[in-house]
Amino acid sequence: MATEVLDPRVYCDFAGLVKLQSQVHAFSFLPKMQAATVMSGRHSSRFRGRGLNFEELRHYQLGDDIRNLDWKVTVRTGKPHVRMYTEEKDRNVLLAVDQRSGMFFSSTEVMKSVVAAEIASLSGWRVLKDNDRVGFNIATPNYIVHQKSQRSQNDLLRELRLLARYNQALSVESVDVPQVQFSDWIKRIAQLKLKATTIVIISDWHDTTEQDIKHIQHLQRHNDVLSVLISDPMEESLPQTVSKKNWVIGDGHYQLSLDTSNKVLEANKTLQAQSNLKREQLIKIMAMNKMPLIELDTSGEHIKQFKRAMGGVI
Repeated sequence: MATEVLDPRVYCDFAGLVKLQSQVHAFSFLPKMQAATVMSGRHSSRFRGRGLNFEELRHYQLGDDIRNLDWKVTVRTGKPHVRMYTEEKDRNVLLAVDQRSGMFFSSTEVMKSVVAAEIASLSGWRVLKDNDRVGFNIATPNYIVHQKSQRSQNDLLRELRLLARYNQALSVESVDVPQVQFSDWIKRIAQLKLKATTIVIISDWHDTTEQDIKHIQHLQRHNDVLSVLISDPMEESLPQTVSKKNWVIGDGHYQLSLDTSNKVLEANKTLQAQSNLKREQLIKIMAMNKMPLIELDTSGEHIKQFKRAMGGVI
């Protein structure tokens, strides 16, 4: 029986996600950013990562933290001794990947859902190469799937296989259940009570609310949150030729007939205003921790766009 060949613009497959491993050498997941952020690298991270490594036991010196005094050794020898530690700086990285029905859209080259899956895979391979832990939190039309961070190629391969399966399950008939709205997704991530984690949210952010932004602010108190915004040109501006084709657009609840140029113009004003507001909100929330907003589109250049945004060599 012949294996069905998937159109890579519409669906990703497991083999393709695995092949992205070869592209991680061309960019760094640790861009040149302010030293206070997790993504500036394990040597300047403000977060502790997995904890502390014991380095040595030595005589107390002026300026040493007295909290590190080893009282047993001090009493036994009659001289103050301190235990010295070095911080482990490997990161836990959680890739939150949107594979809901709204991501199954493109007016140009590649579906937003494919862009999200491939960027997640590329990031996963980069994190693993840095010997850090990577986990996945995937929002699908029916449920939200979580896998805690692991430092294992086998675990990553298993997650990529599942990611490809969820991606291929999307279609024009996909409908999201009420429990997978963006608000539910962010709440689920918040309930994980993550600490010192880099959380990469890869989505079109189309149903983000002001309350969601507040939840992300809360996440940023103990983590670094990196926003990846995937957009399609038609989500910001409809072509004027639409009025001649009598298009009818809808959001699942309401419909609008675009049968005149004025209606298209008004629709474009609304779309542009919504896009600008969403972008401004994300830029503002990312700026609080001096993190960038990474913007990708559906032109098929998303890998290059992501590498460039992450400070990579194209």
